[in-house]
Amino acid sequence: MRNRGVVAQRLVPPIQGGALAGWAGPLLIALFGGILRFVRLGEPKAVVFDETFYIKDAYSLLKHGVERTMLGNADNPIADKRLITGNLDIFQHCPKQVDCASFVAHPPLGKWMIGAGEWLFGMTPFGWRFAAALVGTLSILIMARVARRMTRSTLLGCLGGLLLALDGLHLVLSRTALLDIFLMFWVLAGFACLVADRDWARRRLAGWYESAPISELGPRLGLRPWRVAAGVCLGAACAVKWSGIFFLIAFAVMSVMWDMGARRALGLRQPYRGALSYDVPGGFAALAVAPAVTFLASWTGWFVTAGGWGRNWEQATSAGPFFFVIDSARSWLKYQTQVLGYHSGLEAYHPYMSEPWQWPLLLRPVSFYYPPDLPASACGANDCSQAVLGVGTPALWYGAVLALIAIITWYVATRDWRAGATLLGFGAGWLPWFYYAIAGNRTMYLFYMIPVVPFMVLAIVLAAGLVLGRAGASSGRRSAGAAAVGGFALIVLINFWWLQPVLTAETITQAEWWARMLMRSWVTAAPK
Repeated sequence: MRNRGVVAQRLVPPIQGGALAGWAGPLLIALFGGILRFVRLGEPKAVVFDETFYIKDAYSLLKHGVERTMLGNADNPIADKRLITGNLDIFQHCPKQVDCASFVAHPPLGKWMIGAGEWLFGMTPFGWRFAAALVGTLSILIMARVARRMTRSTLLGCLGGLLLALDGLHLVLSRTALLDIFLMFWVLAGFACLVADRDWARRRLAGWYESAPISELGPRLGLRPWRVAAGVCLGAACAVKWSGIFFLIAFAVMSVMWDMGARRALGLRQPYRGALSYDVPGGFAALAVAPAVTFLASWTGWFVTAGGWGRNWEQATSAGPFFFVIDSARSWLKYQTQVLGYHSGLEAYHPYMSEPWQWPLLLRPVSFYYPPDLPASACGANDCSQAVLGVGTPALWYGAVLALIAIITWYVATRDWRAGATLLGFGAGWLPWFYYAIAGNRTMYLFYMIPVVPFMVLAIVLAAGLVLGRAGASSGRRSAGAAAVGGFALIVLINFWWLQPVLTAETITQAEWWARMLMRSWVTAAPK
């Protein structure tokens, strides 16, 4: 009889702390992060930065199933002005629905999520930001849980959730109706599902090992619900922004590599052949078919209505149901090709644009909101300021740069799967943008980094685990490590507290605003 207990502990080490602490701690951290995100969510009472595109598209999806053109333009934002006053007459009026079709550059799911908040709470700043604040808060809970699972430590898991809650860029995007926070949420959720699937598959392998007959390939694991869930989440990421495809491809390869590693760790004679024969077919269904179906389903409104861009509804319905399906698919694929061309050729200058190499160093933030000429009575001084600056917490981001360097060294030395997964997630969300920077001068912004912020946090958490040392280390070693990790978390907290007024549009004096502009490039990125 083979010893299942030893094998199970080797394949799936136990997590420190009980299940109650494993949920209570992360939930408390998420509650703290939620308070930061929901308090004063309706401030500023304005259409902030690119909210002008997504809140109106979301409302159009609710009303018409597709995006329609709005009144006004960038120089004369009639629709924005009407929304702030509560006037919902914001659509252009056209003889035919198709004449008002709007060409949009991103898939619909993120806008549907924004629309859910508008449906619940109305077309108000709180309503259109509600979904962003909700998924931002939930992502803190997921972060704490996945960090706990990866490190097998509830303490380190809570550290991960706390650090994500204290990131300035995460806070700003959780309080703004842009798409990027939804992309980050689905990417992190998909990654968390794959980490859970890794444990699930290894437990099944350990169970088989106890009494199964000798086999060179190992067992079939059957339906793997966590991996299917991961495919749906990563498909949802693609249905928010096309850049989710980078994570989908990277994580699909990672999952197969984990399957091979698990079978090899079990001592099977042909682990790679076993994974290719038994795991890859199911992996293809979970991480290729399920994402494709999810992405396609997000376009339901376009398929079932006549007013979408390039829909050709009258032509499609003129020759029977078979031709309707074929012509609808042809029109939809043509639309996707047009969107790809738009993204490939997006080179318009913007004062807040930046290059990927600048992002980890926070060299060029994005000013989301900065109203001119605030009255002196607003802050009790001659010059007042009210800003929303899209920037990360510097102590956290610079600490993450050092942690990533340490994790690279650790991975080269040990090939630890946690380090590899963290580096892969970071690279999948950051490195592809260098192609666009090299191939052309594509317009890019710092907030494109938000999907990799969880992996920056994971790098810090893993580095913190190394600093703390093993559970069996001496008390002096553990105490020194705990002091170092606790000191770093305190510095991040203080840095976040200092920046918070310029992240959430608090009214402060101009001198206080200047004091928080830590680099000259932060000042030049803000409106005058």
